[in-house]
Amino acid sequence: MRIAVLGTGEAGRRLASKLVSLGHEVTLGSRSAENPGAREWAAEHRAAHGTFAAAAAGAELVVNATGGLVSLAALKAAGAENLEGKVLVDVANPLDFSQGMPPKVLTPDGGSLAEQIQRTFPGARVVKTLNTMTNTIMVDPGRIPGDHVVFVCGDDAEAKEVVTGLLRSFGWPGERILDLGDLSGARATELVLPLWLRLYGTFGTAEFNFAVPRA
Repeated sequence: MRIAVLGTGEAGRRLASKLVSLGHEVTLGSRSAENPGAREWAAEHRAAHGTFAAAAAGAELVVNATGGLVSLAALKAAGAENLEGKVLVDVANPLDFSQGMPPKVLTPDGGSLAEQIQRTFPGARVVKTLNTMTNTIMVDPGRIPGDHVVFVCGDDAEAKEVVTGLLRSFGWPGERILDLGDLSGARATELVLPLWLRLYGTFGTAEFNFAVPRA
């Protein structure tokens, strides 16, 4: 597929690199076409980079890997017309670092960032996933032993199937991809972050994930 990854932070670059390795045509999007990090990444991976709008315009699928507090602004810069009808994979978390560590998780109107994105861009097909783990595990679940899981939720069943296919290609077995139903499930997965941050502080590493044993 032609995929736009919006966000040049560690998660965005990691996801974009994995997608390139799987044969997708990837454009890394940033605020400026001259972003040095995006330019360096594109040269290393023989891929493309550009503004949020340029990346999204040519894509069939868009990944939001921007910081959660600026995601709406980034997606508005990408352009609603460039998101219309497209699967929009949201991996961001609305973390507020203004008062130091650990950050607070902001819940817009008692909901979630993913739902806020869907309301703002009703023509997009938003799917929330991969936001409950560090980026190395997102693209390489085999780093962690055991039957740990990745959560998926969204209002569009076909869009979730597309995203589930991508997750499988990342190495996530089907039985470890847990569909939480509609996009309101993102309220729960985003609120996992305070626990994740506490565990990160306890373990001193981000190399862990959540498992859901069932009888």
